[in-house]
Amino acid sequence: MSDKAAIRVFIADDHAIVREGLKQILSESPDIVVAGEAENGVDAVKNFRKAKCQVMLLDISMPDRSGIEVLKQIKKDHPDVNVLMLSMHREDQYAIRSLKAGAAGYMTKQSAPKELVTAIRQVAAGQKYVSAALAQELANQLGENHEALPHEALSDREFQTLTMIASGMTVSAIAKELSLSVKTISEYRARLLVKMKLKNSAELTHYAIKNQLID
Repeated sequence: MSDKAAIRVFIADDHAIVREGLKQILSESPDIVVAGEAENGVDAVKNFRKAKCQVMLLDISMPDRSGIEVLKQIKKDHPDVNVLMLSMHREDQYAIRSLKAGAAGYMTKQSAPKELVTAIRQVAAGQKYVSAALAQELANQLGENHEALPHEALSDREFQTLTMIASGMTVSAIAKELSLSVKTISEYRARLLVKMKLKNSAELTHYAIKNQLID
């Protein structure tokens, strides 16, 4: 199949070894061509304009901007692109937030290579891709009796901060991981505690475990 007829894919992930692994997997599918890549959110937005791809594989944890922020910008600039979110996180609130922000699908990096190829083909055809478990979670959230939980009112950055604190990371470590200042992360922490009516990180962690927001 010619490159012109193949599905053109753009990979945005800050880990070079992950990008190489994805390219190796996709190179075995004659109908898929990797036509561009980026290691951070800014480059993802800038380089995607030149790549002319139908599908973007986007890591949800980018070093300079969150994957969901990048997703929103990409969808604003290129409404027709199909973005498939990749994550180390299990399919929970990150998946819900990604889909609400315009993603065509969400899958974990632990997924089998065959599943990745299937997902790319599916979203390239204009369909959504979610696992059976995520489909059930979405159905539950759309149910008439679903009562909004406190964490659902958080911004994407606040929610990301919540899950990282609940996973045992310090404010300093989170700031380094997200390339933000300690002051900014402290502000996110303070805001989310107020919104969720929690007193400290211990209560926050208990909440996250109880609601299965972390593994």
